[in-house]
Amino acid sequence: MKIHRVPSSRLLGGFFLRLSVGAMLLATCSLLCMPVKKACAEDPLQELGRTAVLDTMLQNAVRQGLISGAVVLVGNRNGTLYAHAAGRAGFEPASRPLTVGTVFDVASLTKVFATTPAVVRLMDQGSLSLLDPLSRWFPEFKGKEITVLHLLTHTSGLHDGMLDPSAPLESAISRAASQSSGKPGTRFLYADINFILLGNLVRRISAFGLDGYCQEAFYQPLGMWSTSFNPVANGNTAATLGGRNGVLNGIVQDDNARLLGGVAGHAGLFSTAEDLGRFSRMLLHGGVLNGRQVLSARAVAQMTAPYFFRDGKIVRGLGWDRESPFSAPKGALFSEASYGHTGYSGSSVWIDPEANLYVVLLTTRLDYRNRRGFNRLRSDISTLAAALFAGHEKEAGVQMPQNAGP
Repeated sequence: MKIHRVPSSRLLGGFFLRLSVGAMLLATCSLLCMPVKKACAEDPLQELGRTAVLDTMLQNAVRQGLISGAVVLVGNRNGTLYAHAAGRAGFEPASRPLTVGTVFDVASLTKVFATTPAVVRLMDQGSLSLLDPLSRWFPEFKGKEITVLHLLTHTSGLHDGMLDPSAPLESAISRAASQSSGKPGTRFLYADINFILLGNLVRRISAFGLDGYCQEAFYQPLGMWSTSFNPVANGNTAATLGGRNGVLNGIVQDDNARLLGGVAGHAGLFSTAEDLGRFSRMLLHGGVLNGRQVLSARAVAQMTAPYFFRDGKIVRGLGWDRESPFSAPKGALFSEASYGHTGYSGSSVWIDPEANLYVVLLTTRLDYRNRRGFNRLRSDISTLAAALFAGHEKEAGVQMPQNAGP
């Protein structure tokens, strides 16, 4: 399926509404270079001019108070094509600047960079199947028709609630089992409880906690040295706003994930743009990176294949999003074969195997009420990245700005 290209005039019209006058001129100069990719690729200075609009977009989001900083990394199967950090790792003027190696709380990206691949790998090994009833592993669900597939696609009908601090996991399971959820598979309802159960399922099958399982199966073989649950405090972690808990640093933002000890199937993972890029490259290579196979090609294909709901208006993979109210990072130019996910803390990743492209966005998010503005930022970043880099076959190692002030 070919990528649908939006005419430059439409792109410019949409972006200019949100850019300053100076940025408009910069965007024009950058986008005018889009049709001559070969010439641009051969001239490093021209390359920097083409991507300056991405830098400006991040800095505008900082000035507008949407975020205090962000890291964007764009890559393909060969490696990184663009990496840039803007703004601060915290919320005070004296906070240190972000770098492309800053560690972020990636929130719900945990679902697809930890829990989903762990479950799919266990499936590939024959330890479970998509159609296994949940009651096979959780007797509390006896008599309910919920399957592993329903959890992975958010079609179980289960809904979220706060856990009991005195017995968080037990309360998650018992409260979910007592819900009257209707017939599973009939509607899409995004809920963390699906992945809280799946994270515990990994432990019950493998005898490893989700953190230990993912370290051994994925992060160590892929060289994702900065990716973990409950990271060691080393001064290189971006802050998050934790509501009544104030500013958090190295502590998961999600309340239920904290109650579960910082290791949960729905949230708790910390990572860097570079590490998430390595995982994305592995997926684009069909489960292999640098000669290390961590997932089979069949498992990657099964994990990212489409499942259709609401007469095709909602399209999900296993864990992964493809087309839904949460797919703002798909932008306007990624193909229908693309997939990704978002995180409440301000993170997102979108991957397009047809365009041979992925975009990682990690932010220190300030404004959680302006969802429309934040989703517009996610969408615009991906749209520009696809316009500049889709089909870009140059080798990895492009030297781009690594950080910039607000």
